[in-house]
Amino acid sequence: MDPIAALLPSPAPFTLDPLAGDAGNRRYFRVRQGTSYILMQLADPEGFKQSEEAVTGEVAIDELPFLNLQRYLAAAGIPVPELIATDMAAGLVLLEDLGDLSLMQSIDGAPREEIAARYRAAIDILLRLQRGTPLDNGCVAAHRDYTEALLLWEFDHYVEYGIEVLHGTPLPAATRNELGARFAGLARRIARQRPVLVHRDYHSRNIMVRPDGSLSLIDFQDALMGPPTYDLASLLWDPYVTLPEGLAGELTSYFLSQDPEAKRDGFEPLLALTALQRLFKAAGRFVYIDRVKGNPGFLADIPACLARSATILAEVPELADLRDILVELEPRLAG
Repeated sequence: MDPIAALLPSPAPFTLDPLAGDAGNRRYFRVRQGTSYILMQLADPEGFKQSEEAVTGEVAIDELPFLNLQRYLAAAGIPVPELIATDMAAGLVLLEDLGDLSLMQSIDGAPREEIAARYRAAIDILLRLQRGTPLDNGCVAAHRDYTEALLLWEFDHYVEYGIEVLHGTPLPAATRNELGARFAGLARRIARQRPVLVHRDYHSRNIMVRPDGSLSLIDFQDALMGPPTYDLASLLWDPYVTLPEGLAGELTSYFLSQDPEAKRDGFEPLLALTALQRLFKAAGRFVYIDRVKGNPGFLADIPACLARSATILAEVPELADLRDILVELEPRLAG
C-alpha cells in the first residue's frame, strides 16, 4: 500500500503538491483529500533525531525532536500544528495544514496598529512558552542548554563564515584572539540569565497565521533551555522584517509589562546584546548554508543582519571598542 495513503484517514483519492522550502533534510507537500494536510518527508529520519543546530547537552532519544516537542507544546496549550499520523520507517509525518500565511506575509503593507497587534499576539505566545510549559526528563529540550560555550561558538561561527570565508581572508591570530575575548565577555553575560524554554528560531517566517487569524508556531524542533532575551531578540530584530519606527521599543515595553521578573533582571541591555549575538550568528549561518550546503537563498538577508548589527554597535556605548575592531573587518558594520 502507498505509505502516504496509509497515513490518511480515508481511502479516498488524494492529490500531492510539493511546497517550496529551505529545510535541508526535510521536504513538504500539501495533501488534499477533501481536507488538506501537510506532509513532512524526512530524508534521514535517524539523522533527524539530532538537532540541526549546534547544541550543548544533546541526549539520545527514540523519537524525533519535532514529535517530542510537538507533544509537550500542545499539552501546554502552545499553538502548534496537530499531529495526524506518522510512518517513521518511511520518514513521513502528517500534520494539520495551517495555511500559507506567515506573520511576515500578513504584515506586508498593513497599518502600524495591525502590525503591533499581531506582534503583541506573538509575544503573548512567547510569554506562555517561557513560563507555562511543563518540562520533564522526557522532553528533549530539558536536556539542551544555551550555554556560554554555545553562544561563544556561534559568535566564532560568524567570524569564520561571516568574515573569513565570505571575504576570503583569514584573520591574524591577534585579531581573532581579541575578538574572541570580547565575544566571550558578551556570551558570559547573556548566558547568566535565568533559563527558560527557547524556541531558538522565533521569527516572522516561523509564526503562521491561521485562517481564523490566530497564530501558530512551526520549526520548533531545535528548542532548548536558554536566556529569556533570545526569542524576543529573534522576533524584534528579525532580518526578514523591518518594523515601523519605534515599534520594537513599544513591543519590548509590552513584554516587560507582562513579565515583571524580566524587568528586575536588567532585561533591556541584555536584549540588545542578545540581538547582536543572534544577528551575527544568522549572518555566519547564511554563509555556511551557501558554502557548505549549497543553498544561496539566504545570502540576500545578510545585509539586513549587518545593518541591524551596525545600529546596535553604534547605540550601545560599551560596544564601542568592539565596533572599532569589527568595522575594520566588515565595513558594512559602520552603518
